[in-house]
Amino acid sequence: MSGEKLRQSTNQGQNMGSVGLDAADIRILTALQRNGRLSNVDLADQVGLSPSPCLRRVRDLEEQGYIQGYTAILDRKKLGMGVVAFVEVKIDQNAEGDADFRRGILLLPEVISCFVMTGTMDYLLQVIVEDLDSFADLSMRKLLSIKGVKEVRSSFVLDVVKHSTAVPLPKPT
Repeated sequence: MSGEKLRQSTNQGQNMGSVGLDAADIRILTALQRNGRLSNVDLADQVGLSPSPCLRRVRDLEEQGYIQGYTAILDRKKLGMGVVAFVEVKIDQNAEGDADFRRGILLLPEVISCFVMTGTMDYLLQVIVEDLDSFADLSMRKLLSIKGVKEVRSSFVLDVVKHSTAVPLPKPT
């Protein structure tokens, strides 16, 4: 039985978030979340594996979709993006309005996250722009012009207490 199939068969019955993951996989994911640029040799050393099995595990984790990609985290302020806002959007309640909104949002690079929500608003957007004039343009000229948008409310970030891209992982055993 392959290592991947063995991990799946021994983990059936555990919660869905950790199906197929053993302690070494979790150590690999933890290390890569801290530093996605680790060489395979350094990663293997950190997680207590030899390089060949470590590389096989990383490739398995990629193929299984646990690792979706690698990226650089940029400093938005150094890039002149001084305003972060969270924007609540309410749309007309019909399938066309929802589809139009989703297509429109995908065309806006200033919108870095878009979530379907419960509660009084339908969507929550995270937006990054240069300044308030840029935000006004985005809000009034772009967001409100998307067919189906009924209401937009915005809140601006004053300070960041915590910002992370790391997904909480179970503790390795």
